[in-house]
Amino acid sequence: MKVLFVHPHGSNWLGSGPDITTIFNVMPPLGIMSIAAYLEQRGVSTGIIDCYATPMPQNELVDEIIRRAPDIVGFSCTTSSFLEGYAIAARIKETAPGTSIVFGGAHVCSAGAGLLDDFSAIDYLVIGEGEQTFYELVIANGRDRHSIPGVAARVDGKGALAAERELIADLDSLPFPAYHRLPEFPQRYFLPLFSYPKAPNSSIISSRGCPYQCSYCDRSVFNRGFRFNSPEYIVEHLTMLNRDYGIRHVFFYDDLFTTDRRRVAEFCELKEKRRLSVGYNCIARLEHVDRELLQLLKRSGCWQVNFGIESGDPEVIKKHRKFYGLDEVQRKLQLVKDTGMRVKGLFMVGLPGETEASIRRTIDYALALPLDEINVTMFTPFPGAPVYPTIREHGTFNEEWPLMNCVNPVFIPHGMTREQLQSLYDEFIRRFYRRTRIHWGYTTMLWKSPHSILSFLKNLPAIIRLEREKKW
Repeated sequence: MKVLFVHPHGSNWLGSGPDITTIFNVMPPLGIMSIAAYLEQRGVSTGIIDCYATPMPQNELVDEIIRRAPDIVGFSCTTSSFLEGYAIAARIKETAPGTSIVFGGAHVCSAGAGLLDDFSAIDYLVIGEGEQTFYELVIANGRDRHSIPGVAARVDGKGALAAERELIADLDSLPFPAYHRLPEFPQRYFLPLFSYPKAPNSSIISSRGCPYQCSYCDRSVFNRGFRFNSPEYIVEHLTMLNRDYGIRHVFFYDDLFTTDRRRVAEFCELKEKRRLSVGYNCIARLEHVDRELLQLLKRSGCWQVNFGIESGDPEVIKKHRKFYGLDEVQRKLQLVKDTGMRVKGLFMVGLPGETEASIRRTIDYALALPLDEINVTMFTPFPGAPVYPTIREHGTFNEEWPLMNCVNPVFIPHGMTREQLQSLYDEFIRRFYRRTRIHWGYTTMLWKSPHSILSFLKNLPAIIRLEREKKW
């Protein structure tokens, strides 16, 4: 049995203009890499085509898939890449109708079994965690596949989920992701420019789930439970990446790396004891960090901490997530800076209930914070988010999946226009980055992150073109 996984690129930039997102960041497809490793551990032959790292025209991609003659092709798709993935799947079915087509990923998990009613080229959906489900799907025959927990199939012509799959309790039982199935790893993969001191680098995930219930977050893959790898497992993972691939820096892409304080403290102490020369970035919630924990992070090689701040308007925050005082946010961010680490703030514009005034409050607030950089996204109501069922009560929603990539204004709050929201989004980024303090911070990257500088200069013509088109 041969399984080939495909990670479609989809639309990841604005609705018009060239998509040059891969200049700034290419992350390995860790989800399908974990499933591939699980299958290989049990004797199943696997392959991966990652369209982010090795983009190719659709005709060439389909030809390559057919040439490899897999028995099963598995697609992992976000909302913005789903239709592209389906177009590829449909062409495979036309040419090799005996090939089984399986879809999984964030969009499938949030949209559910009903997708099978409208997309006939898909044979099965994997809903939830994929390792055990996909393996059972591979080794099962015929009608047996319809009864596998976590698998959605057609029953009497309609999509139906057999049963929910229980979450994997012991994440340490899973093998490390199949990095060896990425032909250009680590050379073709890198963290966002200026977000790392050394190369080569990559991203890893050491936990699954999140105990919080923010209105805008889709938790349909891992649900709300929080499970994690042990400190020993994480250190061995980093050791393998350093030994086998020369990785010198990683980004913990966990939703909440710092949720379990004891785990983080033990990881920091073990990593420091092992003298493992791999630095890292992580994402944290402000209520989880204090001076003692931040000092542990710093000593163990943490270079940058990212925080989801979202908005600078208290009333907007209270509607969508657990409230944390704005003055306290500033104090905690300054603690990170005082400890000697970089700070990145994550913001969102266009949330239900926002107005031009509230967005301007957020912009002014962000400019007053001790941040080294920011990431600003457009609020996007994904099908699995708590706010999705009632979203049209709060504004106009253009549910065009290829545009739902968090950089297009697909949702417009009541009282605002698309042009107004886009203008405020552009203003936010422009005002933050066109300041002397920020310019000086990037100047220091000449010695703090030389690889970023070289990548920036290499792609400068494309970046200048974006600036002229006012696309960033």
